Amino acid sequence: MQVAYMISDTGISSIIGRFIVKKSFVSVLTMTLTVGSACTVFAAANPFSDVPAGHWAYDAVVQLAADGVIEGYGDGTFRGDQSITRYEMAQMIAKAMAKNTSGVDKAMLDRLAAEFREELNNLGVRVSNLEKNADMVQWNGKLEYTYHSTRVRDSITGDTAKVNVNGYVFRLEPRAEVNDHWTVNARLDAEGNMKHDTTADVSLKRAWAQGDYNNFQVKLGRFEFNPAPEHGLLWDTEISGAEMTFGKDFYGTIVAGRLSEDKVRPGMRLSDSAGWSNTGIAPITDFYETSARLHTNAPSSLVGIRVQYDKPESKLYGGVGYYYIKDSDLKTLDQDLARNGYNDFYTYNRSRNEDTASIWTINAGYRFSKKANLWANYAKNTKTDFEDTSWQSEFDYGTYQDRPEKNDWGLYVGYRRFGYNTTFQGTMYDDALRGTKGWVVGAKYAPFKNVGLIAKYFNGKTITGGEKAEKLFGRVEFFF
Repeated sequence: MQVAYMISDTGISSIIGRFIVKKSFVSVLTMTLTVGSACTVFAAANPFSDVPAGHWAYDAVVQLAADGVIEGYGDGTFRGDQSITRYEMAQMIAKAMAKNTSGVDKAMLDRLAAEFREELNNLGVRVSNLEKNADMVQWNGKLEYTYHSTRVRDSITGDTAKVNVNGYVFRLEPRAEVNDHWTVNARLDAEGNMKHDTTADVSLKRAWAQGDYNNFQVKLGRFEFNPAPEHGLLWDTEISGAEMTFGKDFYGTIVAGRLSEDKVRPGMRLSDSAGWSNTGIAPITDFYETSARLHTNAPSSLVGIRVQYDKPESKLYGGVGYYYIKDSDLKTLDQDLARNGYNDFYTYNRSRNEDTASIWTINAGYRFSKKANLWANYAKNTKTDFEDTSWQSEFDYGTYQDRPEKNDWGLYVGYRRFGYNTTFQGTMYDDALRGTKGWVVGAKYAPFKNVGLIAKYFNGKTITGGEKAEKLFGRVEFFF
């Protein structure tokens, strides 16, 4: 256990205050030493060669080792001058919780356990009873400012279509314990347009109940639909329904529900023209009117199943998946073209009467180290005759995480191919576009804790027409 040794005579309440503000490892260990009897003379043998008997923290360190709260290193040292990670801190809290402390010490331990809730859950330690002594609802969120510029150049006329977006999102994510296994969760977003100085009302994006058991998880409601093994190749959205996951290192997931009416739409383009747009029909100025006139405003029905192997200590991981979607929009545009005698189009299906999608996926990855990861995935829609495959591969290197620590960083380089009628609602707004293929590069850096800077660049071309496509993406995000 990588832990610093320190103890003081400071009162418990002030210790809590210092920890909540700074979360320093010094205050953390001071709390741990307080649990039990930090001011007692100990008789236990000293297991650490680098903590001499005359050291001011000798008694506390020895007692904590005897109680099994700290372990030290395999070479018999304690290394008290080194910092600890959040995961290591969670291990200490879990061991201290097992001592069944009470009174003021219990209240302080509850506050710390609430702070390290996620790490403790990953260790299998449930903290649902903390609400008796702490807040009933845990609030997280972030403010993100995003700029992205998209450019597509017609390979025949040389004309360039350019779209710049400049805005921000303020997000709140409350989470509340129901009992030992169930929580309720939500996500609320409010968006703003920097260019026009406009804002949107707060909208409820997600709301779901989640049950976590040993090797089993269930979600009910409207929740995130972005399967981690596929890295946004197909989906990066929300779904209303149910999802069940069985297993741990080798696990299976079943999901069923509805996607909102704007999530699944077919792509088409003129077979003899280089005209292109993000939405897949030419010319750009005609799409929105056409889409509004023909769109059915009906949600999509979806059923999916995935099987995945991902053992934390294993370098190799991978799995397969399948999704079946039914949506009348898949044939609406095709049928309208047929009624009006337009035949020079690539359409969703040659029969112009297909309203389903049947998509198979496969993924694999290899972890070279904690910093280096290489992964790839592939998908094919067997119901379409136009841009029926999608695939991507990427190499990631660095330490950047969702809620970064100061000086966390990350770099990546990859290749994307987002087939228009396969990647219906993928992660296509950050770098590559739907209906394009090409190379992507990106970098992330945290100048301060919980503050991230992200930059991405895509350079490629449209899959069918071959027009040059570029995307520049930048973001600043603040987590709280």
